[in-house]
Amino acid sequence: MTGGTVTSESSFSPALEAEFVGVGNDYIHADADGKHLRLDAHSVLKTHDGALIYVNYTGVVALSPAEKAVFAGTAGEGSTPWGNAFTHFTFETGDERYKELEHSVFVGQGRFNVQNDKSVVVEYRVGQLIHG
Repeated sequence: MTGGTVTSESSFSPALEAEFVGVGNDYIHADADGKHLRLDAHSVLKTHDGALIYVNYTGVVALSPAEKAVFAGTAGEGSTPWGNAFTHFTFETGDERYKELEHSVFVGQGRFNVQNDKSVVVEYRVGQLIHG
């Protein structure tokens, strides 16, 4: 991971507007059957008000033809469909303004966006699980 942003919905508290800083890592390995990828990503966010937040997500990607084309480098410009990549996010911070993030469960679904120059941007929609 070399860049990107995180922006919460307006009703979410604590409001989060941050960018990835430094160089994170994201480990991807394929299951032996070739049908799924396993994700393990680590990075640091810097919020608009200066807080640092460590973020880790793990997940699984079901390899449909669209995802296979992205990883093979043969996909054309556009986005893969939602519904094949799911993740679990955790956060750690020493900043009390964002400490509540550590005590919550977050899950997400992702997709891959192939740009005109063939670079790939990963997009996630992340939600917090709450008691219903």
